[in-house]
Amino acid sequence: MQTARKKILLIQPENGKIKRFRRSQFNNFVQITMPYLAGFIDETRYHITLVDEYNQRIPFNRAFDLVAITVNTPNAHHCYNIADRFRRSGAKVVLGGPHVTLLPGEAAAHGDTIVIGEAEETWPRFLEDFHAGAELPVYRSEAIPHLRNLPAPRWDLLKRNPLMKGAVFATRGCPYHCAYCNLKQIYHDRFRTRPIDEVVREVSLLKSRFFVFWDDNFFADKAHALELMDRMKPLGKRWAAQVTLSDCNDDRLLKQARQAGCLYLFVGLESFSGAALQGVNKGFNRVGSYKDIIGKLHRHGIMIQAGIVFGFDEDTQETFGHTLRACEELGVDGVTVSLLTPLPLTPVHTGMKADGRLLSTDWSLYNGKTDVVYAPRNMSPEQLYEGYLDFRRRFYSLPSFIRRMRVSKTHLLYNFIINLGYRLALRRWR
Repeated sequence: MQTARKKILLIQPENGKIKRFRRSQFNNFVQITMPYLAGFIDETRYHITLVDEYNQRIPFNRAFDLVAITVNTPNAHHCYNIADRFRRSGAKVVLGGPHVTLLPGEAAAHGDTIVIGEAEETWPRFLEDFHAGAELPVYRSEAIPHLRNLPAPRWDLLKRNPLMKGAVFATRGCPYHCAYCNLKQIYHDRFRTRPIDEVVREVSLLKSRFFVFWDDNFFADKAHALELMDRMKPLGKRWAAQVTLSDCNDDRLLKQARQAGCLYLFVGLESFSGAALQGVNKGFNRVGSYKDIIGKLHRHGIMIQAGIVFGFDEDTQETFGHTLRACEELGVDGVTVSLLTPLPLTPVHTGMKADGRLLSTDWSLYNGKTDVVYAPRNMSPEQLYEGYLDFRRRFYSLPSFIRRMRVSKTHLLYNFIINLGYRLALRRWR
């Protein structure tokens, strides 16, 4: 006699504050975690419902045997509320993701099971155990997953905004140890690559022509990146990826990227202060090399989306204007601007906690976009936040765009559309 399929709900959460911020943005990418985890699920045993809270409401009125939620730090309390509500209705809840890995004791109070660390081995084991009624309270990633023979994400289960682009990952990890980054705490500390055949096939199956590599450092293994990009050329896709500035000093990489359809690269410049970069273990970014390398990107027909962070201990109120002038002089095409955020267990968080500088333990404020959660060294929290907002407004103004494009001269129409989108987003957000 065949056992009835268990009903599983996968939730990609989005609290109200971050949802409002993302909805104001023009250029959003779909989140890959839950479609990816859905690919591991045996549909002869489970009936899958996948909800991305960015576009959908959570179906609290429906009955599920199991609810799985991925938890990042700014969504933590929101996720706990969701979990508690489903548990009261009789569903079992499994929690995983970055915040659960960072603070498993906190998360365990809100889930029947927690999954700590990378999930390629623990998630399938949990699904087997749950189906047999023998699940454990904790699953921890002990061995380093090899990232071979992975299932394709189940994009077919996801209701998507037509403006959102697809996502693929080709590598995992980063060889660097930046003090504000929590990669070393949430992943095994070893950089790994996926088999190129598998990545190419996954890219070829994307319905959208545009997608992003959801890698932390796409160029970290240059041989892998070169072969992958060579194999992608016939696909006719347009894409973006995150890389480090020093790797962009390689003409062979940039030429191959452009020929494979790369439109822009996200590069974490973070700051134009060498002292600030040294202070957070990012001294491998050489401010003196910014002009030459950004010029090289433009000569290869690739735009730069620069990551900029405000709030380092060396920052002052003059930092905002200095950063804007530098971006305009270098022809930076776009910026993703963030407030320094002391994420749990990072060296920055440990240091600020020891110094008594943390202003809140409300994780919903730890999103890097809407709130300052610590006392800066050289200005007030209010001055930091207003300076951050003013920089975004001035960077995406028409005069600044014109000044930057006179230098960049790269994909002018696409550049204008993206800059206009960010400009309109600022108005909606304010």
